[in-house]
Amino acid sequence: MAKLNEDGFLEYEDGYTKLYFYRKALVLYDMTFFFKDHYLQRGDRTQDQMEQAARSGKQNIVEGMVDGMTSKEMFLKLLNTSRGSLRELREDYEDYLRVHGLQIWDKQHPRYTRMVQYCYHHHELEDYRRYFERLSEEEFCNLALTLCHQSDRGIVKYMAKVEKEFLESGGIREQMSQARRGKRGF
Repeated sequence: MAKLNEDGFLEYEDGYTKLYFYRKALVLYDMTFFFKDHYLQRGDRTQDQMEQAARSGKQNIVEGMVDGMTSKEMFLKLLNTSRGSLRELREDYEDYLRVHGLQIWDKQHPRYTRMVQYCYHHHELEDYRRYFERLSEEEFCNLALTLCHQSDRGIVKYMAKVEKEFLESGGIREQMSQARRGKRGF
């Protein structure tokens, strides 16, 4: 997000790379790129759709952070677009599992809780890349689904934080007016 410095001018915080939901979206992009090349048939339209959904999920977080300097509304819209893209990606992974007769893991699956905990505590690409070649299709897709769910929850929480900041501090126009009044001494 953007913040005002002591002179009242905007400073940009390039903090999106530290956001765990961005880092998970980055992992999802690389995972999806690997998945489409290893598990989908060449020429399958799903390849491009999954890649674009994963890319959009990641890139809209970046664009939202930049646009958020001057518009919380645009920031929230772009974060929501990211959520939509990640949900589209989630549907593609679920479709793949269903169509191929593979299981979507739920809380009753013996490995579900361990996988969720691993994803909860690991946010870096290198934490996952080493497993890409070793995972079965079912394991791979369920790992991607877990990351989709966790990214979505992270974005929702962050959006709530932005909403709270807006209610407390107002939008950019209010902040600019306040800074101008402070500079003028009234």
